[in-house]
Amino acid sequence: MKTFTLPGTEIAAPNVVLGLMRISDKTDDEIRELVRAARDAGIDFVDHADIYGRELHECERRFAEAMRLSPSERAELTIQTKAGIVRNGPYFDFSYEHLIEAVEGSLAALGTDYIDILLLHRPDALVEPEEVARAFDELEAAGKVRAFGVSNHTPRQIDLLRKHVRQPIVANQLQLSITHAPIITQGVAANMAAEGQSATLDGGGIVDYCRLHDITVQAWSPFQAGFFTGVFLDSPEYLELNAVIDRLAGAYDVPPIAIATAWITRHPAKMQVVLGTTSPERVTAAAQGSEIPLTRAEWYELFRAAGHLVP
Repeated sequence: MKTFTLPGTEIAAPNVVLGLMRISDKTDDEIRELVRAARDAGIDFVDHADIYGRELHECERRFAEAMRLSPSERAELTIQTKAGIVRNGPYFDFSYEHLIEAVEGSLAALGTDYIDILLLHRPDALVEPEEVARAFDELEAAGKVRAFGVSNHTPRQIDLLRKHVRQPIVANQLQLSITHAPIITQGVAANMAAEGQSATLDGGGIVDYCRLHDITVQAWSPFQAGFFTGVFLDSPEYLELNAVIDRLAGAYDVPPIAIATAWITRHPAKMQVVLGTTSPERVTAAAQGSEIPLTRAEWYELFRAAGHLVP
């Protein structure tokens, strides 16, 4: 498993992360097996959110109940969670009061004294960055949160936060897969008026922005064709892409899902792939893509096979 020091922190982070948004109906044994498979693959970084589950904090609580981590076991894990979405609406709330309440709820559910990384969960159109800064300062000073980031934020939304937030923004969790890749593909077709691919959908070069400001891109839904529209692997809608994936999987002697992981981890931005599966076997298979050294020719072949334009 390839690791790197997460910029703005002292965390040695793997480039593949275990997402735990779907564990609410899993037994304790199933959760332990899932985490064990991840650990065996070198993944010691887990991703939560307060709204994951059928009830508020449910997946965080189920994780804690199943794992029952000792202090030393807790110290071996990087635990990331997210706050800011109010389910009864839904709507977004980055107010000081909501962020503090959400973190206190996550700490209690997770059975821990601290969260390694807290992300703001999607942008709040009514954000008052002074309130975010106040919450971050209080949570950091109390030792309850060690690092901070965002999800699905544009460059200007991050700039607005950074005007008041003094802590580094260490991560931005963004949707990215071979087939759902506008944050990458738009730059390849920049200024081509007749091509839809050239449209800027992320507020203006978010990947480059994150690289310039040492913000780690965390790719969620790395195997989804679109916004929870089903996976592209083995899909009849992506015959050409899967043919290329299967050929490369054979060449590198890995499962096809590892090639889908490798397409993201090959990017020089040092991205993290956030796995959403609850299958230990798929975690093990996907993690094998962590260190696959796809060549430029192979990376762009996958890019073209997914239907993206290379002018």
